[in-house]
Amino acid sequence: MDTAVTETIEQILKRQRDAFDCEPMPDHATRRDRLDRIGRLAKAHAAEWCDAISRDFGNRSRHETLQLEIAPLMASLRHARWHLRGWMRPERRSSSIEFLQIANRVEYQPLGVVGIMVPWNYPLLLALGPLVDVLAAGNRAMIKPSELLPESSALLKRLVERYFSLEEVAVVEGGVDVAAAFSALPFDHLLFTGSTAVGRKVMAAAAQNLTPVTLELGGKSPALIAPDYPVEEAARDIAFGKLMNAGQTCIAPDYVLVPREKLDALSQALLARFKSFYPRSGGTGDYSTLVGARALDRLTRGLDECRARGVSIVTSDIPVAAGGMQPALVLDPPADCLLMEEEIFGPVLPLVPYDTVEDALRFIRQRPRPLALYLFTRDNALERKALAETRSGNVTINGTLLHIAQNDLPFGGVGPSGMGFYHGFDGFKRFSHARGIARVRLFNPARLAMPPYGRIAALLARFMTRG
Repeated sequence: MDTAVTETIEQILKRQRDAFDCEPMPDHATRRDRLDRIGRLAKAHAAEWCDAISRDFGNRSRHETLQLEIAPLMASLRHARWHLRGWMRPERRSSSIEFLQIANRVEYQPLGVVGIMVPWNYPLLLALGPLVDVLAAGNRAMIKPSELLPESSALLKRLVERYFSLEEVAVVEGGVDVAAAFSALPFDHLLFTGSTAVGRKVMAAAAQNLTPVTLELGGKSPALIAPDYPVEEAARDIAFGKLMNAGQTCIAPDYVLVPREKLDALSQALLARFKSFYPRSGGTGDYSTLVGARALDRLTRGLDECRARGVSIVTSDIPVAAGGMQPALVLDPPADCLLMEEEIFGPVLPLVPYDTVEDALRFIRQRPRPLALYLFTRDNALERKALAETRSGNVTINGTLLHIAQNDLPFGGVGPSGMGFYHGFDGFKRFSHARGIARVRLFNPARLAMPPYGRIAALLARFMTRG
């Protein structure tokens, strides 16, 4: 990489850190103003965002950009603005009986400069969504957008420069080499959203500076349809979660576990939903294309492997623009095929039959912990059992994708699907330092335990070591 580029991003980091040192604890009005500017940057330029993202994708519905990026961003802003003053207040904490003379509290301090590495699939939401939490917590931010979406990245840089000073928020464009240099900067915190493989590299680079990281990765998020739940109802919600953004969503259902006797019914119900969502009379405008030729090649190889192994595959006849892919259902694929071992990230959905709920839960447990879990049941006992016996990031019950839009819930993965979480107050805390403060009020109880030790110290020790 050009040495000048490295020096430039290092200089930006220094300028932001110097600015933070001059304003280490921004007040409520300053933080609120920065949040308001994020809102104007997104909403006032919504048409530009829709056009730029669609051109980068090849085709992406304006409605999907509004519903999946701008709407949840504005919701998170409303939530943060409403609660910000309360989040900034010190929290009182209790003290044990032997320390009643100590008043405890926690104050949330900004960390400093936070790096945000943005994937290509949601270039607006995954750049500005974390920025809401970062700026609410009083930090500065540097953003590295994906080089795969040049128009969206250029628009982000241009608008950020219009609404923020370089010392507040900066956008750093560039390819893989710039991303590598970016992840190696000594940030006060680094947020990466992307694949597990790249997440490992980012974490290794950040470790050289002991930079704390939040990793939002992915994995194979399962949908489990319980025997009591109608497959036609489940099909509607699974089809929605799978085909939004043509399946290019980290929390999209990656495979479906369905009672064996309902496999064919689910397949037919899903195909019917695909056609109802994207009727041929509607043209290709509502269905997104895949980003990059490699994505189409990888999915095609996965389907070809399954066909060669005798697996039944059914495709849907919906209007698809150049660079797009017809939705495909893979019926009862082998567990060791590419489509069952790698995250799909496209409009291909394996349907895996099971004989008992215990078999289905065991199937989930035997695989890496996913970023999301979708459970379809009205049986409260089964719901409790499934939640107790599985581990994942967030869960939506009787729906898909909805958990990511809940601003008062933390969002994040576990194990190979990520570490750390943000959104709302959890994001505010994630990008803050929780500073514990103990204040002696009238009398310092430690004076009773100071040498020379005598009878009082012995009584105090006996009291403090009680069971």
